[in-house]
Amino acid sequence: MTTATNTLQRKSSIFIKIMIPILITQVALYLMSFFDILMTGRYDTYHLAGVTIGSSFWIPVYTGLSGILMGLTPIIAQQIGARNKTNVRPTVQQALYVSLALSAIIFILIKWVVLPAITKMPLDDQVVIVASSYLTGMSIGLVPLMAYTVLRSFFDALGATRVSMFIILLSAPINIALNYLLIFGNFGFPELGGAGAGYASGFTYWLVFFISVCIAWLSRHFKEFALFSDWQRVSFSRWKEILLVGIPIGLSIFVETSIFSVVTLLMSSYSAQVISAHQIALNFTSLLYMVPLSVSMGTTILVGQSIGAGRPKDAKEYTRLGIGFAVAFSFLSIFILLVFREAIASMYTPDTAIIALAMHFFIYAALFQLSDAVQAPIQGALRGYKDVTMTFFVGLVSFWIIGLPVGFALARFTELAAYGYWIGLIVGLTIGAVILSLRLRFIQNKQVPPHA
Repeated sequence: MTTATNTLQRKSSIFIKIMIPILITQVALYLMSFFDILMTGRYDTYHLAGVTIGSSFWIPVYTGLSGILMGLTPIIAQQIGARNKTNVRPTVQQALYVSLALSAIIFILIKWVVLPAITKMPLDDQVVIVASSYLTGMSIGLVPLMAYTVLRSFFDALGATRVSMFIILLSAPINIALNYLLIFGNFGFPELGGAGAGYASGFTYWLVFFISVCIAWLSRHFKEFALFSDWQRVSFSRWKEILLVGIPIGLSIFVETSIFSVVTLLMSSYSAQVISAHQIALNFTSLLYMVPLSVSMGTTILVGQSIGAGRPKDAKEYTRLGIGFAVAFSFLSIFILLVFREAIASMYTPDTAIIALAMHFFIYAALFQLSDAVQAPIQGALRGYKDVTMTFFVGLVSFWIIGLPVGFALARFTELAAYGYWIGLIVGLTIGAVILSLRLRFIQNKQVPPHA
C-alpha cells in the first residue's frame, strides 16, 4: 500500500515502481499473442488469416467479460487504502465464483454463436477450419484464465505488481515452446498449424493459474488475507458490488476491443494479403499500446488507494503523472512506427506484397498514438475513482456511432479502401479522449478533502 507523500519526485518513484512490473507483465502477455501471429505467419498465409479471424472473435468476447473482473482492482485498492483488510478475502472468493459463471458464458458464446458465425463468413474453407480449431484450443484454458484474472487483480490492488510479472515471465517462454511444438509439429508432436497456437495458449493458462494459487496460498506477503480459508457461500450482494463496478468496465473494454475486431471482419471482403497486413500492423501497435495500458492500470491502483485513504490531492497528482508518462512515450512510438515500419513488417512475413501493405497501415497507426496516450491513463484514473459508467458510454458513442460509420464510408466510397477504417478509428479515439478529459476534470472537482 502507498503512503501519503508530498513531493512529486517521490510520487514519480512510486508510480514507476508500480507501473514497470505491470508493463513487463503486459508485454509478456502480449508476446504470447505476438508469437501466435509471428510463428503462424511463418507457417502459412492461410493459417495466419485463420488465426487472425479467430482472435478477432476471441479478443472482444474474452476481454469484455474478463474486464468485468477488473472491477476488483479499484474495489480492493480502496479497501486497502481505507485499511479495511477484512473485506478483501470475501471479495476475492465471490469474484472467483463470478469468474466461473463468466467462463461458462464465454464457452457458450464461442460454441453456439461464434463458431457458427465463422462458418457463414465469405472465407476460404481452410481459413474457416483454422479459425474454428484455434478457438477450440483457446477454450480449454477459459476457466483458469478467468480465475487468474481475479488473483491478478488482488495482487495488483495491493501494489504487488511484481508478483504478476514473475508469473507471466515464467509462463511466456513455455507458451512459445508449445507453439514451436504444436504449430510446426516438431519432436514428434502433431503438426496443427494455426490451431496449435490456440492449444498452446490454452495449456499455458492452466500453468499460470496454478502458479498464482500457490503464491497467494503460500507466500508470507499474502497469508494475512487467507484467501482460500473459510469459504463463503455465493453472496449475490457481494456479486452486486463487483458487477456494479465491473460490468461498465467490461462493456467499455468490449466496446474498444470489438471495434478493432469488427474492422478486421469487415476486411474479410478484401484479399488474404490485406487481412494479414492489417493484422500485422494491429499486432505491433498493440505491443506499443502496452505502455499507456500499463500506465492506465498503475493509475487505477494509485488513485484507488489514495481515494480510499481520503487523499484526493494525491489522486489528482498521480493522474497527471500517468498522463505525462503516456504522452511522452507516444512520441517515441510515433517515431518507431514511421522510421522502422519496413523492418517491423519484415519480421512477420517474407511476403513482399504483405510487407508493402503493412507499411501503409503503420502510417495510420502512428496517427492515433497521441490520442491513445491521453485516453488510456484517464480511463485508469476514472476507474480508480469508481467512475466507470461514463467511460462505457463515451466509448460506445466515439467508436461505434462516430468512428465506425466514418471508417465504413471512407473505405467504401473513397479511394482509401481498407485504410479508411483506420482513419475512422483515429477520429473516434480523438473524440473519446477529449470527452473523457472533461469528465475526469468534473470528477476531480467533486473530490473535496475531508478537512476542507
